[in-house]
Amino acid sequence: MKIRDVVLTPVAFADPPLLNVMGVHEPYALRSVVQLVCDDGVLGLGESYGDAAFLGEVRKVLPELAGQDVFDLPGLKRIVARTLAGTVLTDEHGLIGGFSIRKTIASVYSLFEVACLDAQGQALGRPVADLLGGKTRDAVEFSAYLFYKYGAHLGADEDSWGEVVTPEALVDEAKRMVGEYGFRSIKLKGGVFEPEQEIDGIRALAGAFPGHPLRIDPNAAWTPETSVRVAGELDGVLEYLEDPTPGIEGMAQVAQRANMPLATNMCVVNFGDIEPAFRARAIGVLLSDHHFWGGMRDTQALSVTCESFGVGLSMHSNSHLGISLAAMVHVAAATPHLSYACDTHWPWKTTDVIAPGALRFVDGAVPVPDKPGLGVELDQDALARAHEDYLRCGLTKRDDVTYMRKYRPGFEPNTARW
Repeated sequence: MKIRDVVLTPVAFADPPLLNVMGVHEPYALRSVVQLVCDDGVLGLGESYGDAAFLGEVRKVLPELAGQDVFDLPGLKRIVARTLAGTVLTDEHGLIGGFSIRKTIASVYSLFEVACLDAQGQALGRPVADLLGGKTRDAVEFSAYLFYKYGAHLGADEDSWGEVVTPEALVDEAKRMVGEYGFRSIKLKGGVFEPEQEIDGIRALAGAFPGHPLRIDPNAAWTPETSVRVAGELDGVLEYLEDPTPGIEGMAQVAQRANMPLATNMCVVNFGDIEPAFRARAIGVLLSDHHFWGGMRDTQALSVTCESFGVGLSMHSNSHLGISLAAMVHVAAATPHLSYACDTHWPWKTTDVIAPGALRFVDGAVPVPDKPGLGVELDQDALARAHEDYLRCGLTKRDDVTYMRKYRPGFEPNTARW
């Protein structure tokens, strides 16, 4: 089945002022949606990043895709690698590790691989999970993803979540999220305040949600020494500690002295990072992400690698829409070695580009869609509105740092600052 046309649409959707080590989220998050128009009217969907640099690399590949067979994924990968040879994108927001030629190719390829698998599934009348080997679970569990946050974007009214900067407000945020979605695991984005304040936040969550596995991710905001101290104080409270300090070497120092596993989506971000990290025993959990690990099949290969070396697996999330959530659910469902509930930003968004009803949360998990392909349908009117928002908002890249300086003049991000 051949690709006849490719439509790439950059989109934007409202994002709350969520805080992290690099600053604060801007009023809009950026994504891209690709439509592969194939034989017999089949339309394959993919979703990924929406910053200008990424879109520029994707656009280089678009003219090469006409006539490509959607079942020839190795051929697709060769097209992307040949077209982007020598190109290196940079991770400007600093939250998903460094970039390389390998990671750049993997990120662009993933967008098209998902769309091809969606098209394959529709042509065959089978869900994508079946194309990946079949479901090992009927629903995929996700964690509540808590953030410290400002009450409103500059010049706007306070949003429905309000300001969250205290342990008490953090518990209220968690109660709403758990109440609405049924999450049974809870993650806190840290690296915003002094470690002692964030320790108090985790302890407050532990008191309010006994039996719920807890985790914290300060995005490498702490030194190894501080990381070891926090790990000691939260021993028996956290199921894992995510990216407390920068780099494989720093993580290895902490892992030797911490009783809980260390997780990462920052220091192990492509297959070339696995050997040094596993040899150093720097991590106990790897947070996969099909958007930059090379797609859904490479995510499964990553899972086998982790299982072989006794490393747990979960799934990282950036702000995303329904096409990405559907892809996450299908690959997670078809991946036996998935050790922990996955991350998702889903509760923080208010709009989408897919028709409602295909994805839902039941007791903190998303049942795997059973319709052909990804099981989601593009809402063309919603896509057009999201594209208009992209054009109107004027953003071309994620820049938490500059936006934070509008709240706090002179703010400078600094990993391992505590």
